Amino acid sequence: MPGQMVDPPANQATAHENLSASNNKAVIIGLYGVPGSGKTFLLNQLKQELGREHFAFYEGSEMISAVVPGGLDAFQKLKEQERMHWRELAINTIRKNCVGSGQVAVVTGHFMFWPEGEESGRPVCTQNDLDTFTHILYLDVPAEDVAQRRLDDTERSRPLISVTHLHKWQQEEKTQLRRLCRCHDILFSFLSQHPMLLKKALRLIRDFQHHSEKYNLSQAENRLEEALVAGQGQLETVLVMDADRTVAAEDTGMLFWERVSNSRRLRDEERTLKTLFSSPLGYSYNAFRQAVLLYEETAEDEEFDALCQDVASAVTMYPEFVSLLHLVAEQDHVRAVIVTCGLRRVWDKVLEKEGLSKTVKVIGGGRIADGFVVTAAVKAALVTRLRDAHKMHVWAFGDSLLDLDMLGKAHQAIVVVGEEHTRSKTMDAALMNAIDNDGLVARQAVLPSSFVDSVLCHRSQHARLQVLHATDRSAAKLLMTPMRDATFAGPALREAHRRVGWYLATEFLADVIGLEEYRISHVQGHHTSGNRLFHEQQTSIVALMRGGEAMALGVNDAFPLAMFVHASSPNDIMLHHLQGQLTLLLVDSVVNSGKTVVQFVQHVRNLHATIRIVVVTGVAQAQSVFSGSVAQALARHARVSLVALRISENKFTGRGTTDTGNRLFNTTHLP
Repeated sequence: MPGQMVDPPANQATAHENLSASNNKAVIIGLYGVPGSGKTFLLNQLKQELGREHFAFYEGSEMISAVVPGGLDAFQKLKEQERMHWRELAINTIRKNCVGSGQVAVVTGHFMFWPEGEESGRPVCTQNDLDTFTHILYLDVPAEDVAQRRLDDTERSRPLISVTHLHKWQQEEKTQLRRLCRCHDILFSFLSQHPMLLKKALRLIRDFQHHSEKYNLSQAENRLEEALVAGQGQLETVLVMDADRTVAAEDTGMLFWERVSNSRRLRDEERTLKTLFSSPLGYSYNAFRQAVLLYEETAEDEEFDALCQDVASAVTMYPEFVSLLHLVAEQDHVRAVIVTCGLRRVWDKVLEKEGLSKTVKVIGGGRIADGFVVTAAVKAALVTRLRDAHKMHVWAFGDSLLDLDMLGKAHQAIVVVGEEHTRSKTMDAALMNAIDNDGLVARQAVLPSSFVDSVLCHRSQHARLQVLHATDRSAAKLLMTPMRDATFAGPALREAHRRVGWYLATEFLADVIGLEEYRISHVQGHHTSGNRLFHEQQTSIVALMRGGEAMALGVNDAFPLAMFVHASSPNDIMLHHLQGQLTLLLVDSVVNSGKTVVQFVQHVRNLHATIRIVVVTGVAQAQSVFSGSVAQALARHARVSLVALRISENKFTGRGTTDTGNRLFNTTHLP
């Protein structure tokens, strides 16, 4: 449970877990602040609370003293370039120690020195520091308190510094550190002077200790299981919905930070999500983790909850989505979940306002206590889990770049087009690229109205295999004659099968899949428009060996740009045959019981959930494709069709001299 695993006992973590997921580095936490801010005092408190089994604690100055011959006195006499060398050696030593021991390190250090009267400070943070630290906590103690501590410190002699200069020093360190951390993939947060400072530091450090992308996904998956458990065993369909600008026009993250800014809690432009996600972190796992730290900095739990309530009161869900979700709530076989990269607590309150909080669960983060963050990869992984592990029929609804992977994994993808002034400005080009190059099949909808019946229907009742055939057509009667004539064998029979493949491709497949125009040179010397199969180059023709080869070659004659694959068993179809492809044509001469075709379809679906599959055959047994278990098995897979030259009531299975494969290759005499 996310809430139960946020703050585990230290002895539950292992050395293997104490790694930063983004770069597989040891977890090394920098503890920064101007001299006199209390770094050493806090470090000693952390030693007492965390112990030394899974944690190592270092005073930066003591580590320098340990590696420099002659200690700190010798170090102080060195030139700045020589000092930089020993600082780098000190942090390298800490890193090696932690990689070897698997411990999490907490290291105090100085970012810059700035004597009063000098125009600017002198940074002492090295490139090795930035390459080593995975997290940095900054002791943000009021300058007045720091000045008083420096005066009261009898153990060391420090120069007098004015409160004004200390404040300027702190602001400069915080500004530079926040920028550098985002450029070097380091999570950064303030620790403000507060009676609960130690408790907050412990909570953050324990979270840093075990949190990784793998752990993050497992927590999100746990939350998904909780959302499904009430209907387990009855569910057939799950609706996975993005929240902001999908089920409502508003962006709740933007509303939240507007309220923070209006109440003067926002100290600088760097503490906004817009600035964060436009930094080098982008929309990475670490970026969303950094967003959580920003929310933690902004308000304590009670204040945060009040802000979320204020934001939720300003959100109005689209009435059509509210209506759809209430209809879903009345069904035992359909469930809806909100999966949001935004604030879970806001959307919990929005759903509560609409009377939906008991039936629609929110999977999202925003606070350390939530246990995980939702990224684009998490959204896609949850849809994949629903589809593959739970065998659910998944509808996905989204509006932005962060939803594209999720949409691509779903059986049905709906791109919600909201109000023009709020919709994503970067989505159009990315959406077209996903459709043209990544195989995404999606439809745009202003609001969910035209497909409500499809969402709510029982899959077992609704699912029906699309079958197209030419049994009663004159062309079919002519084409099937040599196929049934016992005197046709070898090359002549293969040619007959080839002609059938070409006919089915031009007569049926062109309609099932669709055509696209392209520019051609006209024989009269000008350019005109021609037609070819829709995304012909992203079509794979699979000849089911050996009976399907001749017919598959005929299909290839009609679609010369398509990929051609031979397959004697389902495992002959590899992932690279499907990657980037939009359509797969499984070609066999006869579909009798249909078991072979079902095995191929199931194998393909395990590799690629949404590719269009069309089974092409000369003869299909009627019961198998219309009402039998094979028809039902194929119908359970979305976007599967069957095209046949003729449908036969005959259940005869050829053997020896009557086997189609033997007739095609003149092997009827073989046992």
